[in-house]
Amino acid sequence: MLSSLRKLVTVCALGALVCGCADTGGAGRPEERRTPQAGQEHRPQSAPKQRPPTLAPGPQGLTPVFKKGRPDGGKTVALTFDADMTADQGPRAAAGERFDNPELIATLRRLQVPSTVFMTGRWAEEYPKQARAIGADPLFEVANHSYSHHAYTDDCYGLPSVSADRMRADVERAFTAFRKAGVRSTVPYFRFPGGCYDRAALEAIAPAGVTAVQWDVVSGDAFAEDADAVADEVLRGVRPGSVVVMHCTRSAAPVTERAIRRIVPELRKQGYRFARVSELIGGSAGQPG
Repeated sequence: MLSSLRKLVTVCALGALVCGCADTGGAGRPEERRTPQAGQEHRPQSAPKQRPPTLAPGPQGLTPVFKKGRPDGGKTVALTFDADMTADQGPRAAAGERFDNPELIATLRRLQVPSTVFMTGRWAEEYPKQARAIGADPLFEVANHSYSHHAYTDDCYGLPSVSADRMRADVERAFTAFRKAGVRSTVPYFRFPGGCYDRAALEAIAPAGVTAVQWDVVSGDAFAEDADAVADEVLRGVRPGSVVVMHCTRSAAPVTERAIRRIVPELRKQGYRFARVSELIGGSAGQPG
């Protein structure tokens, strides 16, 4: 009787271990590897709250950098949108300049496109209702694009810079701004303003515990005036596992919403499905940035 009981306990323990290893938040389940029909990748099923996947720290504990997913992971692409607003742009917003893009978010919802929004803390403060609505929608996930949108290197597209001793605080201040705005579904991913970083920046923000996310496809939507040119750039560049960088800021990227109306159906015709960055990170070790 005792021998039988020991066998039963062993089988149960092994079963629990297998189930625990298989549960990666849905990123690698076989049924999600199928190519869905247009729009079927939206509205994830409710599941127990789990910590989003991250990459292991780099050498000497540096912040890990994710650039794109596995090329053999199926025809999956992540559209990402930077909701930019720098710490000193409050007066411009008060004067009527729009750093948000509700039409873009509405189009993503209408087309049912899972997306990752890299939001600055200052943007969340300026548009708390929009930030809260984006974070509450399971179609989206909100990631960190710094509080200030100041550069983490000395020379980055003319942006003001953050000193190394303030970088971690700038990251954490953005997360605090998200919480104050009531943003849910935040993920521990960070995009450097301008995409500019060096070893010192990776070292400085390592204690924040984030995975830095870059991209392999530049849409060229910043300050663009031709939506078709933006769409062409994306459609030429996308490969399985791609991460596309775009913007959610009307004043600085006025044609993004129109470009999306062309990009999404054309990629779906090519057999691509859309995913949030967390799915790409959860499904692969990723490509170094």
